[in-house]
Amino acid sequence: MKAALFSLLPAVALLAPVIRADEAIAPIPRILPPEGGVELPSEIRSNLSSRVEDYADRIWEVDHKDHVADVAVLVKAVDLALKHGEFYSEKDIPIAAELLDLADSRYQALDAGDERPWLKERGLVIRGYRSSIDGSYQPFGLEIPESLDLSRPVPLLVWLHGRGDKSTDLHFLNQCRKKSQALGGFYKDQEEAIVLHPFGRQCVGWKHAGEIDVFEAIEALKADYPVDPDRILLAGFSMGGAGAWHIGAHYRDQFCGVHTGAGFAETKIYNGLTPDQYPAEYEQILWQAYDVPNYLENLLNGPFLAYSGAKDKQKATADLMEREFAKIGHQMRHVIAPETEHKYTAEAVTEIRAWMGECWKRGRERPSAKILWQTPTLRYPGYDWLRLTGLNAHWTGARVQAERSTENGSISLQTSGVRALEIHLGASEDLAGVRITVDDQDLVAEKPGFPVNSLSLLKKDGDWSWGEPLPGSKRPGLQGPIDDAFMSRFIVVPPDHSPSLPKVARWVDFELNHFRSRWRALMRADLPEKTAADLDSDDLREANLILWGDPASNSMIAEIAGRLPVEWKDEVFVLRGRTFSRKDHVPVLIFPNPLNPDRYVVLNSGLTFREGHDRTNSLQNPKLPDWSVIGLDHDPDAVAPGRIAAAGFFDENWK
Repeated sequence: MKAALFSLLPAVALLAPVIRADEAIAPIPRILPPEGGVELPSEIRSNLSSRVEDYADRIWEVDHKDHVADVAVLVKAVDLALKHGEFYSEKDIPIAAELLDLADSRYQALDAGDERPWLKERGLVIRGYRSSIDGSYQPFGLEIPESLDLSRPVPLLVWLHGRGDKSTDLHFLNQCRKKSQALGGFYKDQEEAIVLHPFGRQCVGWKHAGEIDVFEAIEALKADYPVDPDRILLAGFSMGGAGAWHIGAHYRDQFCGVHTGAGFAETKIYNGLTPDQYPAEYEQILWQAYDVPNYLENLLNGPFLAYSGAKDKQKATADLMEREFAKIGHQMRHVIAPETEHKYTAEAVTEIRAWMGECWKRGRERPSAKILWQTPTLRYPGYDWLRLTGLNAHWTGARVQAERSTENGSISLQTSGVRALEIHLGASEDLAGVRITVDDQDLVAEKPGFPVNSLSLLKKDGDWSWGEPLPGSKRPGLQGPIDDAFMSRFIVVPPDHSPSLPKVARWVDFELNHFRSRWRALMRADLPEKTAADLDSDDLREANLILWGDPASNSMIAEIAGRLPVEWKDEVFVLRGRTFSRKDHVPVLIFPNPLNPDRYVVLNSGLTFREGHDRTNSLQNPKLPDWSVIGLDHDPDAVAPGRIAAAGFFDENWK
């Protein structure tokens, strides 16, 4: 796909109201979590607030600082409930004190030098870890059977919960410590595996930071329990089923089996959109980020099982995916419970459990003899030993069929839409002298006199050779769009000088504050922020920088302005060859950081999906591409940051 430009200048813009720089922008009502909780008695609020504030001062004083996550998630749950009004009934109020009591108990154990006695607990256990994305503490729940032998590696079921608008940290932790929830509660008496309940930032459809949280929770669990990495099974129901669909397809090599219960798997049909309701073309293109049909063949790399109630409206998704499987010559295994709506039945779970047992008995195949991989983006680059490192064009689809001989180790690859790839085998493997056949072209790896376990191939002018993509190319983890910057560590850098353009200052102030409040409410964390002066070498090396303002108001933007694809002049800026007035337009984009091209810079944007998209998780997708221009003649609202004057994608070389 050529670098795309989408101009969106509707005729109604001519009738737009005059926006005054001194008028306040109307606040955007919060959808998730809902507003309007019950009012706490002043004495109870004061007591809870005091206990939370006390932890802010002393939680870092214990010697076991690496272990405070198991305390911090309990305190954070109460803190956010107080700040956002997340007590939705009188029954919720005592939960806060109970969680703080548990925090006290754990803190005292750490302070006394005990090595987390709760690690010895069986049954329902609540834990926490620190996110690499924003430094926040995120919770997870565990089910550890009493008789499970933890002296050896054990299977793990990763269970993704369904949508719960009011199931914030407070409620999630309370549920995890009181009730078994996997497979509709029909799995509570099992003695075969640990069950992990990630939080996934509560209600973002297991997307964005929510999908990364799944893997960070797994890693936190593996640090303390003997999980067999080849016997990890992914499953979920409703929103969790949707999460299992896309995480299973995106990260298929991480699981020995994938089970989806209900849930959505794409955007257009699930939402019943007709052509007159379609959004801008670039947004339709970005549906591919999470629409599972674009990754369908990935699910063929291992066992997969879908479940539906026969009367469940969400069965339509499984039926659709069953047809998609049939198109590529495969039959999808689909357990259907007769006369059943949106829930599991005991009979269905019996069949599902038998399938799970088969998956655990088989485990993951390592290394894989055959691989099928398809993706429209390098965000999801490959499976096992195969990794795509360059595409002909993002969002047009890429596919690889790979096979490795068990006799001589030779590898054959058939590709489509791919211009660069890597082969990585374990340290004990040796690719020296191995024949690689790629698109019917033979290459033989050199024999340097030492083991070779990694090879890089590059396609140029139709021919494959040894080599890597040129610096500056889009590559895994550095391919956009804007929302991709918030799936790894990032730091927000606000303006540090007084702005000179009133309308721009008004917009930046609103949108930055909106991002702060939305991240805290939706992503359950405070934004990581630093001024330009406070950024250090570690920040530049490790973090994506989210810069707000322009060269006149932000020192960091000023430092790199000459190396960004936007050119600021006295009264205008130029982006993608088009000129815009600086006083009433703002550039928004993602680009490799000129100070560290292994990380992003983002200009003037937070999450691009907004409150108006929170009514269904299927709409919580990227809404803006790699770059756009915001017209300030329309105020930000629940669906957009303003009028989108122009937008598009950079090409594969960020041009």
